Amino acid sequence: MTALELKRKERIEEEAIEEAELEASIPKPVGYRVLIALPNVEETFGDSGLIKADQTRREEYILSTVGCVLDMGAEAYSDKERFPTGPWCEVGDYVMFRANTGTRFKVGKQEYRLMNDDSIEAVVDDPRAVSRA
Repeated sequence: MTALELKRKERIEEEAIEEAELEASIPKPVGYRVLIALPNVEETFGDSGLIKADQTRREEYILSTVGCVLDMGAEAYSDKERFPTGPWCEVGDYVMFRANTGTRFKVGKQEYRLMNDDSIEAVVDDPRAVSRA
């Protein structure tokens, strides 16, 4: 193995370790909370090549209305009176919610939200098809 190949292998291993450490630091929802990962915001405007300002990308994150359910607290959707038909979503679903819903936080470069189970408003089949009006 050449020195260049060895360096490349070491870098890949370091990145894998960093990613695993970041994943381990993602908070686990408790109670009736749901953990949502927000989609990464594009850095350019479509195929134009025009780069979005940092403020524009930040606003797109803040105003996101669609995300992926990563985890749920043990009591999420357990209230049979409020949720007589069972959970409104499950882990892996893309869901829709109000723009300012939940507690926003980042781990690494990924943004997340912790929100109440009843904040989910819809399940979305294709998150790319949905955008803010």
